[in-house]
Parts: sequence; C-alpha cells; structure tokens
Amino acid sequence: MIKLKNIKKVYRTKTIETTALNDIDLHVPKGEFLSIMGPSGCGKSTLLNIIGLLDAPSDGNILVAGKSIKNYASKETSRFRNEKLGFIFQSFHLIPDLSVLDNVELPLLYRSISSKERRTLAEEALASVGLANRKSHFPSQLSGGQKQRVAIARAIVGNPEIILADEPTGNLDSVMGDEIMGILTKLNKEEGTTIVMVTHDERMAKKTDRLIRLYDGSQVA
Repeated sequence: MIKLKNIKKVYRTKTIETTALNDIDLHVPKGEFLSIMGPSGCGKSTLLNIIGLLDAPSDGNILVAGKSIKNYASKETSRFRNEKLGFIFQSFHLIPDLSVLDNVELPLLYRSISSKERRTLAEEALASVGLANRKSHFPSQLSGGQKQRVAIARAIVGNPEIILADEPTGNLDSVMGDEIMGILTKLNKEEGTTIVMVTHDERMAKKTDRLIRLYDGSQVA
C-alpha cells in the first residue's frame, strides 16, 4: 500500500542545511496498522507528511496505493490525496464556526456528489464513531475526546484506503486515548484500512501491528 525507497528530506537556507530524513526505506502492506516512534525532532511528522503527499522528498521514490506520485501535477495530487487518504491530527483542526456535521462533510466538498449524499455520508461517519447525537453541536461544545472522534469521522467520510494519524491521542487522557485507539483498531481490523500513526506513547504503539523507530532522521529499528 505504501512503499518508500531511499527517501531523503533536506531543508536548506542560505546559511544552513538540515537533514530531516536520511535514506528511509519502508514498506507498509495493505491492512497494516503501523506506528512510528522517536524523540521530538527526529523526522516523524516529516515522514508522515511525505507519505500523505503534503510535502515532497528531496530524493527517493514513493508509491502510495500502488501509484507513483512523482510526475503528478498539483491538481492530480490533491485529487488523489482527497480520494485515497484520511488525516487525523493531534490538535483536531476542526473549524470552530462550523457544526460537527459540516466539519465532517468538508472532504466531500471536493467531490462530484450531491449535498444530500454528502450529508448522508457525514451522518454515517459520525454514527460510526458514536457521535450521531452531536451533529448539530459546534467544536467548542465538545470534549477533547469528542473532538478527536469528529476528526476521525472527517478522516473516514470519504472511505479512504489509508489513514495517517499524527499523535491522535497526544492531547487526551489515558481513558480517552484508549477510546480513540479502539476506534482506529476497529477501522483497521473490520474495514481493512491501512493506518500509519505517529506517537510518543509506547503503550499505544504496542496496540499496533508493527513499530518502527526514527532517530535523527534515520530508521533505527
């Protein structure tokens, strides 16, 4: 489902060059739940952004869902990302002025489907994370765990093949964190969704199929 070969990422300014990732080789088969760990600044989020086509590597090859994105135009990349990938972030990234239902609908606005179908799909996604009764609420009226469940509903509303989660339990207590991991594990086991998760939490990482570790931009385990 995801193949990275000799991925490098270098950030350059006029005075300094910083290597964020160095020769990363990674194969994530379809249906795997992979976690990525490492100290702050080791390149975890950079790697996730490259897998998610939010950033481009300085060198190396990447295939996502069997497609090489190297020669895609920006519009093609955006369409591919919208159809194949779902994103979950530590800080939720919900739009405060939109209702829960409208937040979940957002990824579908870029597809050629009717407003009625968008609403139906968003309601189904919210029901799947146990928030059907909160669809008319606004983010400020939700707890942290509820906000993250809305974020998961938004990530899955378009039925992506891959979910990329950047510290999805990082802002939650252990009880809420376990609930979120339960939802992700269910998506993985029952729907066959491939999940790549960045985490600082060893306990959460142990709930996944496989763990890799980064250190100073290199894969060490």
